[in-house]
Amino acid sequence: MEKVLKMFISFLKIGAFTFGGGYAMIPIIEKEVVEKNEWVSKDEFMDMLVVAQSLPGAMSVNTSIFIGYKIGGVLGAVMALLGVALPSFLIILLVATVFMQFRSNYYVNLAFKGISAAVPVLVLTGVVSLSKGVDKNKRNIIIFVISLIALIIFKVNPIIVIIISAIFGAIFLKGKVE
Repeated sequence: MEKVLKMFISFLKIGAFTFGGGYAMIPIIEKEVVEKNEWVSKDEFMDMLVVAQSLPGAMSVNTSIFIGYKIGGVLGAVMALLGVALPSFLIILLVATVFMQFRSNYYVNLAFKGISAAVPVLVLTGVVSLSKGVDKNKRNIIIFVISLIALIIFKVNPIIVIIISAIFGAIFLKGKVE
């Protein structure tokens, strides 16, 4: 129970101090659960991210549920979910009740502009962190380039890219994964 409570507090901090959504949370979650507390290995974390990203819903919520379940079963999953979602819920509730009063405030606008400028950097940090766990071989580079072209140039839906990549892996990478 002590481990589940510690995990809840960790996810509560992550949820409270991360702006920019799931991708911005990746490096912070990784640091907390892989490096600091060693609740999961880097490989387990990467696997959880892949599955969490493939499921409907917020990736950070899905990832927290996976980690929570690994640490404390169903209770751990519920506590991790509450930890990561509760701060956002409370902040949104607070903002919704008082935001319109302060929306035209000059300093509030500046604060939001500052936060919005930092979010892409947090997402980039997540991308860099994820890329460290991927083998840099020809196959992966080709998949990366084709996916990037499909997403950016041809505006293919990311879900289609994920499904095609999964099918490619299931068909062509049999026996190549440990």
